[in-house]
Amino acid sequence: MTYQETLDWMFAQLPMYQRQGKTAFKKDLTNIIALSNELGNPEKKFKTIHVGGTNGKGSTSHMIASILQEAGYKVGLYTSPHLKNFTERIRINGEEIPRENVVEFITRNKAFLKSQGLSFFEMTVGMAFDYFAKEQVDIAIIEVGLGGRLDSTNIITPEVSVITNIGLDHTQFLGETLSEIAYEKAGIIKKNIPVVVGERQKEIENVFTDKTEECRSNLLFATDSIEEYKTDLLGDYQSKNVKTAVETVKQLKGFDISEENIKNGLLNVVKNTNLKGRWQVLQENPKVICDTAHNKEGLTYTLNQLKKEKKEELHIVLGVVADKNLEEILPMFPKKATYYFCKPNIPRGLSENILKEKASVFGVKGESFDSVNQAFDEAKIKANSNDVIYIGGSTFVVAEIL
Repeated sequence: MTYQETLDWMFAQLPMYQRQGKTAFKKDLTNIIALSNELGNPEKKFKTIHVGGTNGKGSTSHMIASILQEAGYKVGLYTSPHLKNFTERIRINGEEIPRENVVEFITRNKAFLKSQGLSFFEMTVGMAFDYFAKEQVDIAIIEVGLGGRLDSTNIITPEVSVITNIGLDHTQFLGETLSEIAYEKAGIIKKNIPVVVGERQKEIENVFTDKTEECRSNLLFATDSIEEYKTDLLGDYQSKNVKTAVETVKQLKGFDISEENIKNGLLNVVKNTNLKGRWQVLQENPKVICDTAHNKEGLTYTLNQLKKEKKEELHIVLGVVADKNLEEILPMFPKKATYYFCKPNIPRGLSENILKEKASVFGVKGESFDSVNQAFDEAKIKANSNDVIYIGGSTFVVAEIL
């Protein structure tokens, strides 16, 4: 198979949550355990840090990886979803897995993957673990896909477990309350393994204290730290992720990480790991900003920062997925802006016309467009040099622009 044929097979034959939604979600570790056994348990051949949470787990994972790279280690990084290329999900020291490795893994294991009925995410996790083991990484940062307790990544025993924060996202899978969601996220906590929680949220603090007591694990809340560090990642919301990343590397045993490594790692995240889509400024005059924030908690920070931008007029290219709680997020968007509604090009994307209709109820008004790029092109035509264009609402909208 060619690389494209391999990807087509992965995307088409097997369920993929990012594209399909709920029908692709499996609350079970049976498949990933079977695949791990078939591969010779590769996840046991290198050290890991496990990163879960509602918002900021991608940025935090990249920060941790960057710090460890600055300290001279060979660092694996597994994240999801990808923005442009599938290979973004699996990296070593910022370099994406070669396409031939993707083809080789699927070709070698195709019969097993098919007979076992593995999901897209399960096979990708297995591919990452297999690649990191073969390349003999010193440590790999593994980002949880969805939830934690029953996520396919949760077969690892990490050096540190990290939970960035808890918000009401993916409630159809993880529970309707913060406590229920926190319980699922806390499922990555293991016996005697230190735990770093990014934010101290009073209403769910007991979920983590109870779980860490049960596991006899040391618990730290990163926001208790008074240390301040700078990062090259723009976005006010990154300050909490910085504290979480720093507290995490300080909990690592057996790794030599200096204060200078921490500072340089945080200042060179984009260069070291090739992170994209987090308050990324694409051009000036007019200023074009894209951000992958897509739920209430994430959008709170992003939209507050957007208010601070100096501008004459604000243009917003907005698209969302069909299972998004619009009644929760649409009232957050500024009414004094010109909107360009669009549908991300995936089966889960919400129709641009439905989005326009729902948004108008909340005083958020504009025109609808057949594609993300059409919407962006129109925004560029309408905007003058002193305006700001913001692109967001979904990871998939940002992906199409990048």
